[in-house]
Amino acid sequence: MKKNIFLFLFFLSFFFSIRSQESYYNDVNLNVTGLTLKEELATKITATHSQFLFYEQIWEASKITDLNPENNQEVLLIYGYENGVDTDLTDDKRREINNNGGSSGQWNREHVYSQSLGTPPLSDIGPGSDAHHLRPADAQTNSARNNRKFTNGSGNSGIQNNGGWYPGDEWKGDVARMIMYLMLRYDEPFNDVGNLNLFLKWNIEDPVSLFEIQRNEIIAEVQGNRNPFIDNPYIATLIWGGNEAENRWSTLDTDNYSLINEIKIYPNPSNTHSINVKVPSRFKNITITLFSILGKKIHESKIKNIQQNSYQFKPLKSGLYLLKIKS
Repeated sequence: MKKNIFLFLFFLSFFFSIRSQESYYNDVNLNVTGLTLKEELATKITATHSQFLFYEQIWEASKITDLNPENNQEVLLIYGYENGVDTDLTDDKRREINNNGGSSGQWNREHVYSQSLGTPPLSDIGPGSDAHHLRPADAQTNSARNNRKFTNGSGNSGIQNNGGWYPGDEWKGDVARMIMYLMLRYDEPFNDVGNLNLFLKWNIEDPVSLFEIQRNEIIAEVQGNRNPFIDNPYIATLIWGGNEAENRWSTLDTDNYSLINEIKIYPNPSNTHSINVKVPSRFKNITITLFSILGKKIHESKIKNIQQNSYQFKPLKSGLYLLKIKS
């Protein structure tokens, strides 16, 4: 039987798993739906929001939450889609970490739910300084987006023919899940910045990325609360209906859990820039693939018989990786 096993490797100082995400919701009744579930989750993320940041603190917080996992001297920019090979800085996807401010070529703090569109307008405290809500963005791109409502589109980010703003294929799911969080946490209406059906659609079309997962974990450490729609996009389906989004809490069956318990990854975390993978002896014709958190293939090896059932990756840069084992 062919088996594809995905495992997370952690070389940074934080750890997460699907099981730990679920444990956060132990006191939430996930057997209910609709308004009842919405109210239960709103109560949960409000009660656990233990640390309130000031707007000025977001500068430093963003340097942690939105750190480029492939280069710790950069942050990733929402709405960006190009890696700096051309002369246009406004479409860049990454920016030097300390090059922040409001000038051309710098990154600043983008309120994904535009402050002026809030009901009432969002202040620099509360929703206006909630780390779940703010992302680094190119200063000029942020200015071009202004307070435009989100609208449908395709391809890269930008202003659409109807005057609305399309966040880009890569970012539309991120936007949808942040807007849903704002609605859940602060009861901010969808129609002020777009519409519910659009955000439900984006939540399905652009699945949760490893970068979003990393970001959610860090913010949970900083603020105390989580974005439930990153933990499990299917929660949006349970609350508002529509087509089914990905259910991240039921993606592994019993057999796969058993296999994961048999696979050893060590040392984990590692401070030697190397990692060892040990698999059951019955695994034959194995393909081991290592990806960066952004989905870039770092290494792939096809092995008929692993000596002593173990394989070593080295040298590796510090970071967060995804490992795929196929047998």
